[in-house]
Amino acid sequence: MVHAGGRCGAVFARPPVSGPPPTLLSIRPPQPDKAVRPLSEVWSIAWPTVLTMTSYTVMQFVDKLMVAQVGPLEVAAQGNGGIWSFTPIAFALGVLTVVNTYVSQNLGAGTPRNGPKYAWAAVWLSVAAWLVMLLPWAIALPWLFTLMGHREELVRMEAGYGRILLAGGVLLLASRGLHHYFFGMHRPRIVTVSAIAGNIVNIAANYVLIFGSQGLPAWGLPGIPGVPAMGIMGAALGTVLGTAVELSIPATVFLGRKMHAAYATRTAWRCGFAPARELIRVGWPAAVQFGNEMVCWSIFMSILVGKFGEDHMTAGWATLGYMHLSFMPAIGFSVAVTSLVGKYVGAGQPDVAVSRARLGLAMAVGYMTVCAVIFYVFRHQLIGFFVAGKNLPPDRAANIIEIGGRLMICAAVFQTMDAFGITYTGALRGAGDTVWPGLVTIVYSWVFIVAGGWSIAILWPGLESVGPWIAAAFYLLVFGATMWWRFESGRWRTIRLLVTPEATPGSGR
Repeated sequence: MVHAGGRCGAVFARPPVSGPPPTLLSIRPPQPDKAVRPLSEVWSIAWPTVLTMTSYTVMQFVDKLMVAQVGPLEVAAQGNGGIWSFTPIAFALGVLTVVNTYVSQNLGAGTPRNGPKYAWAAVWLSVAAWLVMLLPWAIALPWLFTLMGHREELVRMEAGYGRILLAGGVLLLASRGLHHYFFGMHRPRIVTVSAIAGNIVNIAANYVLIFGSQGLPAWGLPGIPGVPAMGIMGAALGTVLGTAVELSIPATVFLGRKMHAAYATRTAWRCGFAPARELIRVGWPAAVQFGNEMVCWSIFMSILVGKFGEDHMTAGWATLGYMHLSFMPAIGFSVAVTSLVGKYVGAGQPDVAVSRARLGLAMAVGYMTVCAVIFYVFRHQLIGFFVAGKNLPPDRAANIIEIGGRLMICAAVFQTMDAFGITYTGALRGAGDTVWPGLVTIVYSWVFIVAGGWSIAILWPGLESVGPWIAAAFYLLVFGATMWWRFESGRWRTIRLLVTPEATPGSGR
């Protein structure tokens, strides 16, 4: 519900002194643009969103490739440190995703000046999550990895890498909050520019900080004189620096003169706790969904797969790296679908929302199906990129490639159906349907990923790490089918987040 009273209402009841008064066009719900084809509309939102949502994963993938030149143990340490540090971040990110929902629905309802207060709420929630969750978790990381039975050298690298990411986590959270504001406003290209800039900074910083004065002689690349080689810790610092750039660009635009004149972006910070409460009220199921899934995948990779040794962990993290490159663009399509569904639900046009969701799904299915083919055909070559380090014995490299090849087949199996789960979860979020998908995720992930993976590992140990991966594949297949059914059932049509005088039951508003 959008509250009209109080200081927030005062901020959005009148324009800033320097800006023009709102016109009739600016406050009317947008009408369908007859000149814009549905496919063009979806693609115009989707392609910059896909590129943006891929940015952080590209950073991590580049980190993995560079760290792989140091050694296979570093790859395992980076994967474990990365996923366990991201687990508390995922809980906060789940809440921040509904910034897109509120902003896009207000855009569709013709009240875009209500949007900035949700962006500011995301910033304050990011700072609170950093202080209350991320920093205490950073202190606990060495104990956690020791409890898992990892040897001392691995624990040192895992904890060090994770602690740096957690220290910079407030930048990641704040940037994602602003990203979702611009997604909801259907201005994703601003975020795309920041993503490209962040990746450039990340790659450059990685090279300098990971290899230092040593450089990469195997690639014919010189070092940077006087700079110490920091290895895996340099990779973490490079990611934080890239994330800082991803935050600075949308923040500059958001606080700029034009945005402030049009939407009172600078004064919206005074809206108090109401917008934050609204984000938490609607976003907590998504937070539980994201965070719970991260916990299950963390247990899956570090404990169930790790049970079979460091080579299996290295192969598993290499496979998961390629999975990120496949599903993160699909998440980009999902975010675009959230924006479009939110816009048309806010405008009282749920049937148009359905058609846009289906178009976004078709794009995601096409992309992830192509990824499935590539994963299967080139599975050994793809894993081979991660074992090209000069310090790795040939027999061990061959073993990791063989293990990874089997895991890549598992990943290929669920790619297409995973697109259904990812896209339709975004569509449901755009309509405000977050509780039911969150509960389903909790049940499915613990039943299939954790309990199923553990059972197969115990009952059929001869399958080794492939056993837990079979359970994970089954989880993604069932989840995709369930989200497909939920959205197409149309039960989300009765949900109304925005209360307006003209809203009527069953109108979708």
